[in-house]
Amino acid sequence: MKTEWRIFLVIAGFLFGVAVLYGAWTHGESGQVEWVGTLALLLSFLLCSMCGGFFWFVSRRIDLRPEDRADGEIADGAGEIGFFSPGSYWPFGLALAAAVAGLGLVFWQFWLLGLGLVTVIFAACGLLFEYYTGTRRTAEH
Repeated sequence: MKTEWRIFLVIAGFLFGVAVLYGAWTHGESGQVEWVGTLALLLSFLLCSMCGGFFWFVSRRIDLRPEDRADGEIADGAGEIGFFSPGSYWPFGLALAAAVAGLGLVFWQFWLLGLGLVTVIFAACGLLFEYYTGTRRTAEH
């Protein structure tokens, strides 16, 4: 995680510098700051800072991974990585719900937007809890 937080915070620093430069440049050219581009760069800076801060926070609480150590070998990273779903229909439902919400936003139909957002929440919960549903078997007979 040490590598990730450094990358994100370097990009965040670059974006902040570009935002200041862009704001000053547009103010010098036209006499007023062009707020759309400046705000987009500042929001990108905040997003990268948030990701970098999260990775920094996590990296302090876990042991160094093989890719973070100077003496790390390729074989140190061998083994099980994690569980990956073999197949799911929830991403399709989530994309369909987001499309409905997007259509509601495009045509400025609040009922369609509301329906799409509620469906997005439902589909995201379905995707998140896909492997936590079903009957629980206990040792009691």
